[in-house]
Amino acid sequence: MTSPDEVAEVLADRVLAVPRAGKRKLVALAGPPASGKTTVSRILAQQLSQAGCDTSVVPMDGFHLDNRVLSSLGLLHRKGAPETFDAEGIVRLMQALLSCDRVFYPTFDRDEDFSRAGAAMIDATCDCVVVEGNYLLFDAPVWRDLHPMWDVSIRLAVPPEILQKRLVQRWIDFGLSREQAETRAKENDMVNAKLIADRALPATLTI
Repeated sequence: MTSPDEVAEVLADRVLAVPRAGKRKLVALAGPPASGKTTVSRILAQQLSQAGCDTSVVPMDGFHLDNRVLSSLGLLHRKGAPETFDAEGIVRLMQALLSCDRVFYPTFDRDEDFSRAGAAMIDATCDCVVVEGNYLLFDAPVWRDLHPMWDVSIRLAVPPEILQKRLVQRWIDFGLSREQAETRAKENDMVNAKLIADRALPATLTI
């Protein structure tokens, strides 16, 4: 089982079989940077919707702190680390998704490196939300408050050497030189990947 479609097919069967505890099912899709969360979550949502479970994807990246805030905190160089997100805001959003008919949430524009408030919406017809992000199964204050909210939690586990290769290519695609891309991947992204692995909470399923 290696392709995103195959992974999503297995996950869809599992999600469909689980009853929801709140107004809609909440599915956590967690993993380190470049583990394939965005691709798998999109395909999973499509498969669930085709099976009659109207599903949307909510990335946690909309909760990146603004660069001006990060600069004031001396954290801009660590953007993407747990402390560079509004964790309390993510918890509040999950609580709203479990209880409210209509929920607005922020999105992240990678090209602009900027979060947009209230840029997307989950409406009352949505039966399931796939939440994708690095720290959804992270054992740390505030972050661990998310764990009981998941009807299904999934961890994507990818060998470090593959993550490193993907991350370097990602930053090259964003215009960095190979040297800059290798430095950024090594000194920030791979540091975060190790932190995620070292402080992981249990998942319903690990792929």
